[in-house]
Amino acid sequence: MNAARTHHLTADILQDEAQLRALIGEPAPLTCAKITDRLNAATRRFVERSPLVCLATSDAAGRCDVSPRGDPAGFVRILDDRTLLMPERPGNRIADSLRNLLANPRVGLIFIVPGATDTFRVNGRAVLTTDAALLAPSTLEGKAPRLGLLIDIEEAYTQCSKAFLRSHFWDPARFIDPAELPTGGEVHRAIQGEAFDAARYDAERAERYRRREGFY
Repeated sequence: MNAARTHHLTADILQDEAQLRALIGEPAPLTCAKITDRLNAATRRFVERSPLVCLATSDAAGRCDVSPRGDPAGFVRILDDRTLLMPERPGNRIADSLRNLLANPRVGLIFIVPGATDTFRVNGRAVLTTDAALLAPSTLEGKAPRLGLLIDIEEAYTQCSKAFLRSHFWDPARFIDPAELPTGGEVHRAIQGEAFDAARYDAERAERYRRREGFY
C-alpha cells in the first residue's frame, strides 16, 4: 500500500481470519446449510425474475471489477441447474469484465429482483462463447448477441435482506431527484476541464438513448 495513502490508518488492522472470527463470531449452521452447488426449484425463481445482475470479476493479478448487467427479467438463461448463460450486450468497449475473464475465469453474481429485499448469489467459473445457436434465444429487438458468458455454478445461495432493509433501497420516499447527481457530461467536465461541453455531450447521449442506439 502506498505510504502516502496510509496516514489515516491505525494499528488496529486485522491480519488473519482468527482475529476476524474473534470479532464477528461464526456463521450459524443453518446459514451455511443454504450454500449449494446448483439451482433448485425455489432458487431458480430468482434468476427467472431478475432484470438486473451485478457481475464481479478480477484479473490475473487480483484487481477487481464489478459491473451491472440488465435486460428484461430472465435474461440470464438457465441451461441446467448448474449452468447459466448471460448474453453480453453492447457497452462502452472498455470490456473490463470480458478482459478479466480471459485471464481469470472466476465470477461472482448477485441477482436483484425489483421490490424484493432478498437477493441471490452465484459464484463459479465463466468462459466467453460465440456459439450462435446457443446465443440465438437471447435475441432482443431483432439482434442476437455476438458474445455470451457461459457460467458453471460452484456456489449458489440467497443473501439475507439486511442490506436492502438498512438502506431503504426500495422505499419511494427515499428516492432522490436525479438532478441532485452530476450528469455524464458534468463528470467529463470535472475531469477534462471547463472547456468540455457538458450540455452537448448530455444532449447527444440522451438522443442516442432515445433511439436505443447501441442497446442491442
